Amino acid sequence: MNNQDLSASIEVKQSPKQAFDAVTNVRGWWSENIEGGTSKLNDEFTYEVKNLHRCTMRLIEVIPNQKIVWLVLDNYFSFVKDQNEWKGTKVIFEISEQNGKTQVHFTHQGLVPGHECYEICSEAWTGYITGSLSDLITAGKGQPNPKEN
Repeated sequence: MNNQDLSASIEVKQSPKQAFDAVTNVRGWWSENIEGGTSKLNDEFTYEVKNLHRCTMRLIEVIPNQKIVWLVLDNYFSFVKDQNEWKGTKVIFEISEQNGKTQVHFTHQGLVPGHECYEICSEAWTGYITGSLSDLITAGKGQPNPKEN
């Protein structure tokens, strides 16, 4: 498992467009604490959980109903020594249709088992993708982190 990027996949009966629309609705599945645009090429957004995690992403590739790629511009974790673990990594969502179902394949390229945050990040990303994002696509409602004051 060494040097493997973190990945997770889901399969849904909804269309690739429905999956794409859900992925780009980041406030609907990841966190209501998102500032900025999350759907168009070159949009930038910031995610924050107070005193724990803050990151800034730029959408560097957007192919409607097929692919979205975020570049991590900046990142801070309160629980790791190396604050560069996420910087420069890519968060990739690939959407495809197979046998009448839609596949959403998530990869956090550059987030590998050797990283201090890997175990926590792996658990969190897997939960967001296989739980909250899947629910947003299939039921119209995810479980994003609630808005903080």
